[in-house]
This record gives sequence, C-alpha cells and structure tokens, in this order.
Amino acid sequence: MKSDNQSFLGDSPQNFILLGVSDRPWLELPLFVVLLVFYILAMLGNIAIILVSRLDPQLQSPMYIFLSHLSFLDLCYTATTVPQMLVNMGSSNKTISYGGCTVQYAVFHWLGCTECIVLAAMALDRYVAICEPLRYAIIMHHALCQQLVGVAWLSGFSNSLVQVVLTVQLPFCGRQVLNNFFCEVPAMIKLSCADTTVNDATLAVLVAFFVLVPLAFILLSYGFITRAVLRIQSSKGRRKAFGTCSSHLVVVSLFYLPAIYMYLQPPSSYSQEQGKFISLFYSIITPTFNPFIYTLRNKDVKGALRRLLARTWRLCRG
Repeated sequence: MKSDNQSFLGDSPQNFILLGVSDRPWLELPLFVVLLVFYILAMLGNIAIILVSRLDPQLQSPMYIFLSHLSFLDLCYTATTVPQMLVNMGSSNKTISYGGCTVQYAVFHWLGCTECIVLAAMALDRYVAICEPLRYAIIMHHALCQQLVGVAWLSGFSNSLVQVVLTVQLPFCGRQVLNNFFCEVPAMIKLSCADTTVNDATLAVLVAFFVLVPLAFILLSYGFITRAVLRIQSSKGRRKAFGTCSSHLVVVSLFYLPAIYMYLQPPSSYSQEQGKFISLFYSIITPTFNPFIYTLRNKDVKGALRRLLARTWRLCRG
C-alpha cells in the first residue's frame, strides 16, 4: 500500500512515463519525421532572426530588439521540449526523470509568461511608431526597451517559481503516467492524487493575469492603431502602416489562442488527450512559423537576411 501511495517528498526522484502517441504506434514514425523537420526549421529560422537583428546596422530599432528576444524565446521553447519528444518517439523507453520533468515545466512556464509580456511590449512599440511618430525616438529609447525586456524575463521567472514551488509539493500516487508529449503544470496537477484546489486556483489567477492583461493591452493598442491608420489619407500609407502590424497580429493569434484554450478552462474540463496536441502546437508549430511570418512580410528583415547570406558566402569563398 505504501508503494502505491508514496509521495515524492523526501524520496529519491522517480520517472514519469510520457505516453505521447504510444497508444497510436502507427503515428510515431510520421510524427517523428514531422517534428524533426519542424525542429530544424525552428532552429535555423530563429537563429537567423537573432543574428540579423544583432548584426545588421539597419535593424537596430526597438522593434528588432523585441523581435530578437521573441526569437530567442522560441528557440528555447523548442530546445526545452522537442529533443525529449524525439528521443521518446525514437525508442521504446518513454520516460523522463522527476528532476528532468520539473526543470522542463519550470522553464516552459517561464518562457511562456515572458513571451506574453514581450508580445505586449511589441504592441506598445507599434502603437508609439504609428500614433506618436514624431516622438517615437524619444519615447522608445534603448534603455526603456531593455527595461521592458528585463521586466518580461523577471516576471516570467517569478510566476514560474511560484508554480514550481506549489507543484513539487504534490504527491503522485501509483503509476506516474502523463498522457502528454512533455511535462506541463496542468498535466502534473491533473496527475496528483492530493487536493489540488490551491494549485488550480493559483494557476488560474496567475495565468489569467499573464495572459489576459497583456492580451487586453495588445487589443487596446491595436484599437488606437486602427483608428490612427484609418485617418491616413493615402491608401499606400494605410497599407504600409497595416503591413508593419500584420505580422505581429498573426504571431499574437498563434500564441494566445492555444494558450487561452489550454490554461483558461476549468480544471474539471481539462482533457489530457486534447491538451497534449494543443501543447504540441505552441511548443513547435508556433516557434517554427514565427520567424517565417516576420521574414516573409518584412522587407527590412528579408534585406538583412540577403546581406547576411552574401557576407557568409564571401567569407566561405575567401
């Protein structure tokens, strides 16, 4: 009886079993190939965005400071989860240690909350650029951008720390099987055999704050932006203004819609089967698409990438 109801508190770390799609063995090989391709694309795309944002002298505006941090977040997202997924899908051993699981959901939660605030900072940047163009350089100075980024990372870390402290105290009884591709806080809470009321309430309040408050700020900013753009007399000017915002809006949609579905539903209605595929979407699909969205819709980034490739080619030949 003791072995079935033991807590991790005071015990040696044990393993969790990550089911993934092991209940559908025919899916493992094609999903492994798809994940590997997306992982490579995500790595290459986000590294390219970081390099051009840091190295190209024409991409030193606040917008690209935030973009480089967004790409770094997406890079960390995929590095935190996808290698473990690939290892599990490529072998019969689908386990992760308790310590590895804790680190995974701690870092994943940290990155997610940080990205919420970075996306809000990018919306602020677009608002000032379009609604206050003459004061843009004064308002969005380098020090303010660094402070906003610092607040984003520190806030995300603080939120993650609270979640980890509460989650590691939960006892997990019997067979520790996670019907997921990687470790996440909602799945861990669902798996516990203790009363999780405090965990559910804390997760709901903090995630609502980190998701809904930045999202409300983003929507408010774009409300003002839309009003300002509609006042522009030139149709070419309107298209250019909307063009600078469209990439950010697409990225916001790809990030927030799955997060809202995943984290802002009642705990009783949380489905691990649905949750694991939503998790798969924002852990690999969104980080892969983001650099391509910004590249395909941004002439400055495309020009910077061409210059970087040309410089790299010259170095390789010389």
